[in-house]
Amino acid sequence: MKEKFVIRKIATKVVLTILLVILIPVLSLSVFSYVSSSNIVKENVRTTSIQLVKQAADSLSYIFSVGSDTSNLIYSSEKLQEIVMEDGDKRLPYIEQSQNNEFMSYTLNSSVFASSFIKTIYVLQENGTSWGSGTFSRDKLAKYNLNKLEWVNRAVEKDGEVVWSPLQYDRFSGGGQNTDLVLPVSRVMKNFQTLDNIAYIQVSIDGRAILEKIKAIKLGNSGRFFVVDEQGRVMIDPDLSHIGKPVPDNDLLSYVKNKKIVEFEFDYEGKALYGVKQPISNGWTIVGVAPVEELTGELLRVREVTVLLAFIFTIVAVALGLLLARRITRPINKLTEDMKLVGAGDFAVQTNVESDDEIGVMSKQFNHMISQIHDLLEQVKEEQVQKKEAELRAIKHRINPHFLFNTLSTIRWLISFKQTDKANKALSALIRLLEANMGKKGTFVTVKEEVDILEKFIDIMEMRYEQTFQLQVELDDTVEDYEIPRMLLQPLVENAIFHGIVPKQQTGIITILGEALGDGIKLTVKDNGVGFPEEKSRALNTQAETFVGIGLSHVYDSVRLYFASDSRVKIESDETGTTIVLILKS
Repeated sequence: MKEKFVIRKIATKVVLTILLVILIPVLSLSVFSYVSSSNIVKENVRTTSIQLVKQAADSLSYIFSVGSDTSNLIYSSEKLQEIVMEDGDKRLPYIEQSQNNEFMSYTLNSSVFASSFIKTIYVLQENGTSWGSGTFSRDKLAKYNLNKLEWVNRAVEKDGEVVWSPLQYDRFSGGGQNTDLVLPVSRVMKNFQTLDNIAYIQVSIDGRAILEKIKAIKLGNSGRFFVVDEQGRVMIDPDLSHIGKPVPDNDLLSYVKNKKIVEFEFDYEGKALYGVKQPISNGWTIVGVAPVEELTGELLRVREVTVLLAFIFTIVAVALGLLLARRITRPINKLTEDMKLVGAGDFAVQTNVESDDEIGVMSKQFNHMISQIHDLLEQVKEEQVQKKEAELRAIKHRINPHFLFNTLSTIRWLISFKQTDKANKALSALIRLLEANMGKKGTFVTVKEEVDILEKFIDIMEMRYEQTFQLQVELDDTVEDYEIPRMLLQPLVENAIFHGIVPKQQTGIITILGEALGDGIKLTVKDNGVGFPEEKSRALNTQAETFVGIGLSHVYDSVRLYFASDSRVKIESDETGTTIVLILKS
């Protein structure tokens, strides 16, 4: 009885633990899911809103650029300037005056017809003839004193630059009450010779086309867009009663004027509003505002679904915990103990859990994984030791003391026999070789850098042996920048000179070829030396220790340690010379 009670207590603890382990993630996941979903909804609203206002700003910027470009064409026309300046000249024949007026009217009307966004164009004078496109009415113009109009004063102040006016009804067209909405773009026309003001240009953009662009953009159900100038005055609004008035809310005004802010939230008359804005090409700003609740209404549904799913998952978790706790506790505990041993560094451990379920499969995979890790660690240790040995040999081989001693002896001999030019050349070559080796850090160099070092090495060999050695290099473009272990080719060139070319006592030719492979490169080193017997060639290809010197051993080790397992070194030789091929796979 006591033993059964103890077992039941342990099982109860395990069940409670499993339930806690399951319920905490489920509840945490529910909260995280709701927060994440909320963030996604808000981010979608933000992205969509910013994209909408950017599209609106781009559309308006394009329309505005049509207006300013048309104004520039009229402003820069010397012919139109000439017509304005000749107006009122009594010496000008009547027929030429008529032709001037016809040309002016034709030009203005053609400019209007050239764009669907241009409504009217006027060239106005305070005293003299004024011209306009379409149904321009001089009678309506006569009702105004141009010098007292606000846009005229601003145009004079800008001295030739364009000035933008708010959306308004056209004042100078039609026979009766005109209901055409326009957005005027005005400036003074100047005499380019004297820079005097000679007239006023006003290009009117179709206001209803602008409003249609703005109304087509939807921000929530009741959101709206409007355009303000640099001071926060409303320039364009579907509600014309707002035109010319400042933005009604101080918080909104501060956000509108702050150029660094793209989106914002503020309270207006007790309601939380969301706003976005984007600059337009003429310096104005398009602003969109909408109630926050309209844009984030999906959050309520997300919250309800999240709570429901959390409740369902909790019930399922409790049921699964009760059913599975007893069955999985014992093998999991055993597996956990073995994992702890591995965590402590014992990679020889093997779990003895045997079953046909997932825990059994996990145990088998665990044993297999530990065996692989153990083997891999041993392999890594061995390769690291070999890499260090190869690098040490490479460092030792960079400046062979025997080579350095012979080179300096040669230079001394040249100096003793007054052959200073040759001595100077040999010393310069040695210095360049030392600089090339000492100036490069790290284990790897590019093929091109290795070839540069070989050229300096060849110069010294020519001085030392008083023979001519020609280095012929042919590399694919992609091969030049391929990285190889330092001193990979120099031992091959040195062997070619010492064992092949020098004994032959004639001009030596060493050829280095570099070809690109699909997953690596192929390097070939050929010489025209005496070659060596086929038996030695076979021994070198099998890396027999008797025939492989320190230089060639460095090449073999570098290829094996730094490149893929299918990389290889192949040596062929006969009486015409020796060819060594390196297949280097990434």
